[in-house]
Amino acid sequence: MSPPELLALIAEFSEKQSPIDFVLILSHWDIFLTGIKNTILLVLFGLVFGAIVALPMAIARWRRIAILSEAIAGFVYVIRGSPMLVQAYILYFGLAQFEAVRESVVWPVLKSPWFCAAIAFAINSAAYQVEIYRGGLNAVPRGEIEAAAAIGMSRTMALRRIILPSALRRCLPMMANESIFLLHGSAIASMLTVIDVLGAARRFNAQYYLAYEGFLAATVIYMVLVFGITRILGFVERKTLKHLALRSATNRIQTQLI
Repeated sequence: MSPPELLALIAEFSEKQSPIDFVLILSHWDIFLTGIKNTILLVLFGLVFGAIVALPMAIARWRRIAILSEAIAGFVYVIRGSPMLVQAYILYFGLAQFEAVRESVVWPVLKSPWFCAAIAFAINSAAYQVEIYRGGLNAVPRGEIEAAAAIGMSRTMALRRIILPSALRRCLPMMANESIFLLHGSAIASMLTVIDVLGAARRFNAQYYLAYEGFLAATVIYMVLVFGITRILGFVERKTLKHLALRSATNRIQTQLI
């Protein structure tokens, strides 16, 4: 059987016998590629800018700075207590109702659905990352902080050289979960007319009057992206926490000897 005949046979099976027309889906890879690109960029934007905002806030919460700590706690409560879709709607549809916003220098950014979705992701992720980093800071052993003070480090130097690196390493497992949650939440970008993975699936279904083929393709894409996130962050976690694993193994051996 020649290659053209084999391809024709596969196409016929996909169209008439298979429950999913996978050939049709693969022939529109460009739509889904655009969705994958937008989804990855939105998630990366949310995580990176969320971390930039969240880390100083987490330090302020950890140090219990008066008034500022309470204000940050209020911000975290409001953002985590409201759906991310509502926050995105407020940014994209709500702020546009104010003439002062439309005439301001930020309007070129706020009139873009992509940037409104990205800002909503960053704000939402920042609220969760504040608590993740605060938990990591609280988990730093007291002995490490006392050792830094004993050798004459200032509080700022100890925070930069000892406490923060130790805390961030301990936050990696939780950050993996936050990355996956944000990836799943990124599906709301399609509600703002952004062609993400879900938006690509909707466009594909609408173009061919299909019920579920595009959504099944989107499910597979999300699963592949989650697999990639878990593998990458798992590798980073193993590398950065390797010394803790060795310490635990040494402690177990010493306990057995005793």
